Amino acid sequence: MNSDIIEMKNITKSFFIGKQNQLDILKNININVKKGEFLAIVGASGSGKSTLMNIIGALDRQTSGEYILDGIDISKINDKKLSEIRNKKIGFVFQTSNLIPRTNSLHNVELPMLYYGVDRKTRINKAKELLQLVGMEDRMAHLPNELSGGQRQRVAIARALSNDPDIILADEPTGALDSETGRLIMNIFHKIHETQGRTIILITHEMKLANETQRIITIKDGKIIGEKNNSSKNIFSLV
Repeated sequence: MNSDIIEMKNITKSFFIGKQNQLDILKNININVKKGEFLAIVGASGSGKSTLMNIIGALDRQTSGEYILDGIDISKINDKKLSEIRNKKIGFVFQTSNLIPRTNSLHNVELPMLYYGVDRKTRINKAKELLQLVGMEDRMAHLPNELSGGQRQRVAIARALSNDPDIILADEPTGALDSETGRLIMNIFHKIHETQGRTIILITHEMKLANETQRIITIKDGKIIGEKNNSSKNIFSLV
């Protein structure tokens, strides 16, 4: 049985400017990610890592190449099915929390489950459990503007977990936070990885954070230029 949850073969992403000009953002990317792996993708601004994240997260499609997500060939399904797969299999955590401003923490975490047709009692119980997991059980009734940046990000992580996704895709999740608060957020990712065995992909420009993960893929100018394996470390002991 294949233990890879992500298989990317010769992925390219190009944008066409006029008839003759082609801008290649990603060039022959090959990545395999195992179920339960904690992986970092590292690159400077403009390296192509955000474009790669969008393809991994099924927010965009590759121009060419093959992307198999948990056994499903992404290029062979329609947009509706792609949206369903994205909502069920992937939980997103972005640099800004993107919480709904006029909705409290509990309802923000509930929302993905509402879209997925989960009944109200189940939604509320699950949202409470997830807020407890990230240490926000005492802020369930608070609106986003009543929370600090780190607290909002913890609610965003709880929301990302609400549909029980196989993959957590975190795009610069500590980028807008001070170092102490960022440390707290990374601790939560370690806790989720250690206790729930989820696949976590961290997109970052900070090598210090990347070094806490089991494997680092470095991207530059749309190409993979390096790979480092940290899997022998007891990652969770770092926190």
